[in-house]
Parts: sequence; structure tokens; C-alpha cells
Amino acid sequence: MKSLIFPKIKPWNADIKNLIKSIDLFKAQFKKTEARQGLVIVVNAADSEQKDELFRTVFDKLALDWEKKTSSKTFASDTLYFQTNWGLVWLCSPAKTSPKFFAESEWSWAKEAFGSLLGHFRLHKLKQVYVYTGAEKKSVIVPALVGLEMAFYQFKNFATLKSDDLPEIYFDKLEKSDMREAQNFATSINLTRHLVNLPPNQMAPKDFVQLAKGLKWGRNIKLEVWDQRRLAKEKMNLHLAVGQGSDNPPYLLHIKYAKRGNAKSIAFVGKGITFDTGGLDIKPASGMRLMKKDMGGAAAVLGLAHYVAQHDWSVDFDFYMALAENSINGNAFRPSDVITSRAGYTVEIDNTDAEGRLVLADSLDLATKGNAKLDCVINVATLTGAIKVALGADVAGLFSNDDDLADELVSSGRRMGDHCWRMPLVDKYFGSLSSSFADFKNSSEGFGGAITAALFLQKFVNQKRWAHLDIYGWNDKSSGSLGFSGGSGQGVAMLVDFISKYKI
Repeated sequence: MKSLIFPKIKPWNADIKNLIKSIDLFKAQFKKTEARQGLVIVVNAADSEQKDELFRTVFDKLALDWEKKTSSKTFASDTLYFQTNWGLVWLCSPAKTSPKFFAESEWSWAKEAFGSLLGHFRLHKLKQVYVYTGAEKKSVIVPALVGLEMAFYQFKNFATLKSDDLPEIYFDKLEKSDMREAQNFATSINLTRHLVNLPPNQMAPKDFVQLAKGLKWGRNIKLEVWDQRRLAKEKMNLHLAVGQGSDNPPYLLHIKYAKRGNAKSIAFVGKGITFDTGGLDIKPASGMRLMKKDMGGAAAVLGLAHYVAQHDWSVDFDFYMALAENSINGNAFRPSDVITSRAGYTVEIDNTDAEGRLVLADSLDLATKGNAKLDCVINVATLTGAIKVALGADVAGLFSNDDDLADELVSSGRRMGDHCWRMPLVDKYFGSLSSSFADFKNSSEGFGGAITAALFLQKFVNQKRWAHLDIYGWNDKSSGSLGFSGGSGQGVAMLVDFISKYKI
């Protein structure tokens, strides 16, 4: 993924401990260049009174006379924009720390705020923007850079994007390590978004594999691809069944990070249904419209693998992407078919539109069986519409057989603003998957569809610590760092934070 934002990011020799001196430096810079410029000041205030005082100090020093006359004594908004003789100014106040579960984190605030600001910079055709974050706000810089990079990504003109209309953006306290981290983070999320946005005629299972092979992978990384023949040899019959109705054959992509001396490993499994018609239990037109996004779980896992490849780690990682197209022809699998899984369970097909759990099941068995080093396995999938009904588009459903693992993921989601909410694994609900012809069915009619899907997956994790993230992976309208409707990259930020403690 190319970046046009980061070549435009420069260090600024602001006086990080003195806001007024930094403002004077900004004014002096204007006299030298007379370019169209802007100033962004992040105001870290403990309470509303302090915020008003800081806003007023800057406003009185820079605002035009007519603005001072018409302004109020208090500033209700956490963002203030005004014009000056020296350029445009934005005063931004981060969200306050709150015990509320879904309160905005500083990381999320900075990403979304600066993502929104990029559109203003381009609209005003600014040539230079100076960002003052203050001595104690170094933690704002990385998410701010991530937000800027994410906001610049546009699918329609991705190949022809030019940096001509981007300003040079100067940050105080900018360090090369911040730049590297932000760029790796943002490009991994944008890679996930781009994969989801690609049309299904350009993103069949083989295309996904070829795109992954074409990425730049660092040391300690190995890619392995299983085609139909290898899938059959490995008895991954559930995976094969889902793909047998399409002219685009199924694949399994395995990316492994391994380093000598690492004592444990973590596995990630992603659902990669590159298009989902529903199979013979065909979806209605409205339900099929966006089914190119049904590989959002595999896209998130590939984005995470891309991030991992840029660093050194104290654990090994396995990334499995189960790729297939759920289509219809004379060979498509049928309701009432009984299929033997890799794990040895027989599964009666109740509904061909409950296909994601089938491809995940074989890969979960592969990831967990016979791996003594495995600490935990996490699967990511656009699995059920039921979870969106329960939690909406922005909050992933989390199911887990381990409280500590679940708590870690929830905490990571809170820190990154990439939220998940733990849902129950109600064991007795598995009874609705009972079958007279096989060990169990792949779905059931009735309530609790997201729960029964998770209970189905749990059968294939071989008693390993496991978590299942049921995501939407799409934003229906533009906002903040997501500049247009499309793939959202959901899950990547959460999982990057989850594994961050293992970074060397």
C-alpha cells in the first residue's frame, strides 16, 4: 500500500513547553513564506474551565477584531475553528477520561479528529499545517498520523492519487519511530479496507492469494498456499463443500511468523468468503448486495499479518485465511448434505447460507490440533446478521471460552476505539443444532443465531483458549478517518493492541 501522506509529514521545532512561544513561531513562519497555512493546537484541559481559559488565551492572541467582538466568553464545543491574519486555526480538546465503557479513548479521539481535519486542509488548499500537541501529549501523534493516512485513502481513485493537494504537516516532538509505527499501523488497516472494497470479479480466492504474495514480507515470514488438491488431502471437506459450487476454486492461505527461541504461538483464523450468494439457500437481492465484504475477517487477518511482518516478536504467529466463493451451479452443496469435517465430526447442512462457520471449522481444527506451543486462537469473521442486530455496525460480538483472553480483547478494543462486547456461550443452545443424520447441523431456525454459530465453532478448537470476533467490517457512511462508505478495517486496531505486549 503506497502512502502519500507520510512523505508530507515533517518535524516542527516548536517550543513544546510554551504554547505562546509556539504561536509566535507559527506567525513568524508565515512572514517568511506567506503560504496558505493552518495551525492545529491540541488543548489538554482537566476541566471545562481550564479548557475555556486555554481556548481564550489562543483566541485573543490570534483572532481578528470582529471575531473577538462576536465571540462568547465560553466555548461549548470541544473544537474551535477561526480565521486569522496568519492562517486558519483549529483548537481541539481531547475527550476526557471516563469510566463509561464506551467512552472515547484518547487514541480513538486523535485518529478521528485528525482524519476529519484532513478534509478541511484540502478544502482550504493549505500548503502548510503546524500541529502543536504539547509536551505531555506525545501519545496523540501516532493515532493522529494514522487518522490522516486513513482519511486520505479513497478506493475509486486509489491508483491515481497524487500528493499535490496535500499540505506539508509539521508536528512537534516528531520522531522517526513514531512515523514508522503510524505508517505500519495505517497501511495495515488500509490494506484490510482495500481488500474488502475490491469488487468480487477482482477478488476471487485466487486473487486474494496473488495479492498477498505480491506484498513485501520481511524476515521470519513464510507463506504457504493450499489448493483444492491439498485441501482434499488434508480432509478439509467443509471448506471444499462451500467452494464446490463456484468456478473460482477455494484456497487456504497460511502465513507464518516464526523466530528461533520463541516458546509460544498465537493463531488467527479469518473467514474469506469472497462473495456469498447464500448458495442454494439463496439470499434476496438486498441481502446479497454487499456480500463482497464477506471476506472481511480474512482481510483483517491479512492486515494484521502485514503489521506483524514489520516488527520483531517474542512469540510466533500463524495466520490462516480460509478462502472460498459461495456460489451456485449444478455441483453446489445442498441442504441435507452430510459432510465429514477435518476434525472427524459429521455435519448436516441445514442452510447453505451458514457457510462461513464451515470454512472456519476446518481451519480452526488445523490451527489448534497438535500445536503444543499454541497459547490461544482467535478467529475473525463477518459471520452473522444477528450480531449486527444486537450490537450495530461498530461493535464486534466477542465469544470466548476463556475469561482472561476475553478481558484482554475487550480492554484492547476500549483503548483503540475498536470495540467488542462479550456475548454468552449458552451451552444448552447447542441442542438446537442436533441432527438425526449427523453429529450436528450447521445452523438452526430460531433465536440466538450468533450464539449457536459460536457454539458450532467451539466444537473445532480442541479445548484450546479461543475467541471468536463476529464483525461487520463495513461503514455505511463516511465519518472521521473513514472518508467514504466501504470497508472499515474493523478488528485490526484491536488485535494490534492485543499483541503489542509481545513486540520486541
